[in-house]
Amino acid sequence: MAVAHYQFESIHPFYDGNGRTGRIVNVLYLIKEGLLDSPILYLSGHVIRHKGDYYRLLQEVRTEGRWRQWVAFVLEAVERTAVHTLETVEAIIELMEETVEQARTKLPRTSYSKELIELLFVQPYVKIVHLVEAGVAERRTASKYLKQLEAIGLLESYRVWKEQLFVNRRLVELLKRSS
Repeated sequence: MAVAHYQFESIHPFYDGNGRTGRIVNVLYLIKEGLLDSPILYLSGHVIRHKGDYYRLLQEVRTEGRWRQWVAFVLEAVERTAVHTLETVEAIIELMEETVEQARTKLPRTSYSKELIELLFVQPYVKIVHLVEAGVAERRTASKYLKQLEAIGLLESYRVWKEQLFVNRRLVELLKRSS
């Protein structure tokens, strides 16, 4: 993967977007090789934090053939990113379990469902139509469920144009801390 990334960076004809595209190629390579089940490894964070080393090591491969240092840098990026990603996933699971417990204890029994809570973690916000499309509830009932979740502090609503978005603020904060 490190060699392929270097080659891509060296021959890619565009001045902007090489790194991001190259890091996507890395993830696709790991999936193709069966080393990653889903595209969840975000190497860009590590590369951005160590941008000076990244560019220096790429240049040293070009000018001095220093492959060992380059490969070690990429392996370290994968290791650190994998550990960080695992910690983030575990924190999301923990938050989801807390949310399930809060919903179970604070909502009427008819308003709570596992599918509803899981939908709050698909992305950091949800709309009424998401519940409808997922088969969780009809439009009116979906609206009621989301307002109940807001009333107990699990969601915050915002009006954006004609739509009402319900934001899972705790998930947003967790994701911000993890980036």
